[in-house]
Amino acid sequence: MEGGAARTEAEKGFRIKIPQPDFLQSVKLKYVKLGYHYLIIHLLTLCLIPIMSLVVVQFSQLSLEDIHQLWLQLQYNMVSVMICSILLVFGATVYFTTRPRPVYLIDFSCYRPPSNLKVQYDKFMMKSKLTGDFDDSSLEFQRKILERSGLGEETYLPETMHHSPPRPTMAAAREEAEQVMFSALDILFKNTNLNPKDIGILVVNCSLFNPTPSLSAMIVNKYKLRGNIKSFNLGGMGCSAGVIAIDLAQDMLRLHRNTYAVVVSTENITQNWYFGNKKSMLIPNCLFRVGGAAVLLSNKSSDRRRAKYKLLHLVRTHRGADDTAFRCVYQEQDNTGKTGVSLSKDLMAIAGGSLKANITTLGPLVLPISEQILFFSTLVAKKLFNDKARPYIPDFKLAFNHFCIHAGGRGVIDELEKNLQLLPGNVEASRMTLHRFGNTSSSSIWYELAYTEAKGRMRKGHRLWQIAFGSGFKCNSAVWVALRNVNPSPNSPWDDCIHKYPVQILH
Repeated sequence: MEGGAARTEAEKGFRIKIPQPDFLQSVKLKYVKLGYHYLIIHLLTLCLIPIMSLVVVQFSQLSLEDIHQLWLQLQYNMVSVMICSILLVFGATVYFTTRPRPVYLIDFSCYRPPSNLKVQYDKFMMKSKLTGDFDDSSLEFQRKILERSGLGEETYLPETMHHSPPRPTMAAAREEAEQVMFSALDILFKNTNLNPKDIGILVVNCSLFNPTPSLSAMIVNKYKLRGNIKSFNLGGMGCSAGVIAIDLAQDMLRLHRNTYAVVVSTENITQNWYFGNKKSMLIPNCLFRVGGAAVLLSNKSSDRRRAKYKLLHLVRTHRGADDTAFRCVYQEQDNTGKTGVSLSKDLMAIAGGSLKANITTLGPLVLPISEQILFFSTLVAKKLFNDKARPYIPDFKLAFNHFCIHAGGRGVIDELEKNLQLLPGNVEASRMTLHRFGNTSSSSIWYELAYTEAKGRMRKGHRLWQIAFGSGFKCNSAVWVALRNVNPSPNSPWDDCIHKYPVQILH
């Protein structure tokens, strides 16, 4: 009894000595930072208030005679006044005629496959086993990847992958591409009442499937687009190609006035399924799923009233100077001659370097001055006093209301949530998109935006950051601002299931 009592007292003492987090102090620091942030933002206003007050006081003390004398002085200096006025009008004219025309996002649509293409874990594993191409170790590896991937039980595979055995032919790949692209475009044209003949620019991106005739030619022929359309087909650029396609469309809209641009982002799985036992090449089988999106852009000022968003910034960074970055996500053959997409173990490290380069460029464009001052001051202090000091990570939550992080996998989302110090709510759209639709490559950022709209969270003035990673290795960003309170468009991919989300995802 005495020994037990002694242990109890010791345990009490041990528990008392455990340092507890000072929640009150952390709350105080939070409000100190918020106070600093608002002070810096409104610093100019606060400085102008006393100056304007002095001006008002001075003017209030002027008599009619003083005002008359000022008017006479202006008349004596009429030449100077006229010259200043002409220069002011000329400068304003040059500015408004040469500035880039704004690019508006009128609407977008995402492809939702039919329910018969859903693939549950058990069905996926059964189909993989029936092919006879995978040994027991590879099957077990795929099962573990599925369980840890963050994908749910309702993702989609193309129709040919549901056959036993699968028939990944060129014809089947073309059928998948047609089904995805045409379905997304049909919804877009219906929702916007757009006549396909009015489209002046078409950009299609698909990395792994590049047939002849091209995917863009398939769309031109299907919808009988006009003969002088500016048509582009992008391939081999990975999951970040969706933002690259938007960038190309933006450049073309600045060259060609009063026109529409349509961007189609997709990926093709049929001919890129790996039937071998190399582990790094089996991961894409478990993550990539069917998906695609179509986006309507315009540079017409009259479209501002009906547009959902305006494009603010577009930043592209490419870390391709070394072979490690180049061979981070790439297509290859294994030692048996079977081809597939390989994911390197260095993927996250390379992605982190590309993200750092991207936000270094994007930060000054979007971050409030308060965050830029903190970042610059800590950078100077690091260089002058302590080179090993941890650099300050800007709070991007002060710059953006919503984040659409490419749903490439749970690890990608986890790392960005950690490194950018985001909250669970900031990455909800990415996690739920990965759970519901899997990795749909370049179109995933549009499924995430559709999720945010379906939840009714997009309000006028909100800013959105789309972040995409791709082979090469690239990190691309697009920043949009909502022009109105945005409601989900008809035939949203989340129409039949948004009430179920968010769901709890086990780690």
